[in-house]
Amino acid sequence: MLSYMRYSHVCVETIACVLPPEVVTSAELEKRLEPLYRRLKLPEGRLELMTGIRERRLWPADTLPSAASAAAGEKALKQADHDPADIGALFHCAVSRDYLEPATSTAVHRLLGLPATALNFDISNACLGVLSGMLVAANMIELGQISTALVVAGENSRPLLEATIDYLLKNAQLTRRSSKNAFASLTIGSAAAAVLLTRARAGCAGHRLLGGVTLANTAFSHLCQGSSDGGMSGTLRPLMSTDSEELLVRGIETACQTWPRLKEELGWDNATPDLICTHQVGRVHRDRLYAALGLDTNRDFATIESLGNCGSASLPATAALAIDAGRLGAGQRLAMLGIGSGINCTMIGIQW
Repeated sequence: MLSYMRYSHVCVETIACVLPPEVVTSAELEKRLEPLYRRLKLPEGRLELMTGIRERRLWPADTLPSAASAAAGEKALKQADHDPADIGALFHCAVSRDYLEPATSTAVHRLLGLPATALNFDISNACLGVLSGMLVAANMIELGQISTALVVAGENSRPLLEATIDYLLKNAQLTRRSSKNAFASLTIGSAAAAVLLTRARAGCAGHRLLGGVTLANTAFSHLCQGSSDGGMSGTLRPLMSTDSEELLVRGIETACQTWPRLKEELGWDNATPDLICTHQVGRVHRDRLYAALGLDTNRDFATIESLGNCGSASLPATAALAIDAGRLGAGQRLAMLGIGSGINCTMIGIQW
């Protein structure tokens, strides 16, 4: 089912990201996996060669997703010089959560000192969480229900990385084939991002959210599945199984059905966006996606090499870093193209 959304009164005041301090290279992960590599005769450098990921970042041990999300939210509010008391809704949209219950949004709400009147809850949609949160917030703003919303995500990859390494080292029966579906988890990195949306008003930065399109292709929801939900605390040992090759093919197929509809909805063509940011999965995925959609890779901004796949924070963090790097000027147009396991696809257009 395809959904279209157009907006006349929604501004994206700012997009902010906060990056963890610890850098872990693919070479360091392979060193820890040396017994597995030796037993299966895997070539050194395989992880970076296959993914294009040189390094990724990790939060300090026991960092909760809410703390990372709050740091990004605080940065967004400061960048926009916006009073927290004006926030009408807060959505926490990360895969990572503090607990199964209560909503992680409640902790972020407390840490940011938001008003009691601010609606808050979690939105979960794999790596599309932030884009989904942006659309929910934009719909409420467009309807006049609220005037300001903060969408945040704090992804903590350390538990998944540690559990995956343990799994690969402790299961002596693993073969090259049977271990393959665990290797995608080694691409995951940590980051936090926040998007501040407001109703268009005098003094608004003028960053118009033009609209978005979503498309579901849930026949392939089995291609990437995590272990049962228990939040993302430091004691959790999550595992994920990903058929990377099939997910790449089916995800791009879904994107090829979604992109023409976004262009139709916004009156764009392939030359319209001045900047394109995608969910960062891997170098091969990026190249095949741009080729399939007929888009110019010179308009791309990539973070995969230094950040890895940061889940729901990946796309907004990439956009924030691109804006910080001066890649998006006043009046220029940004395309945010997201493909998430499920398979769901969301694409959004913004005029900066």
